[in-house]
Amino acid sequence: MAARDYSKYQQKVIKRFYDNREQIDDQKLSELVTSLYLATDKQKPKLWQRAKDIMERMELPPRRVNHAMESADPVVLAKIVEELQSGKLKRGSQKKKKPE
Repeated sequence: MAARDYSKYQQKVIKRFYDNREQIDDQKLSELVTSLYLATDKQKPKLWQRAKDIMERMELPPRRVNHAMESADPVVLAKIVEELQSGKLKRGSQKKKKPE
């Protein structure tokens, strides 16, 4: 892929986006809880996939992600969001251990 030359303004916009990525993901996950409560059966698979993608990007424990996905219950996802916001559940919890 060819390298792109972004203007100074575009570079600043891109930088701010990635600087605020954690807050953006938190907000999107919170909004998905509401969307899942209101979604039709046809819309739910796509919304759950988005939730999974966000939780994996946030590096939440795989066990929690799998539980939320298997249950397909917005209440479980809401509990994860609540724990994230209160600080009980930390981002990057699935850090890979270095082999000894």
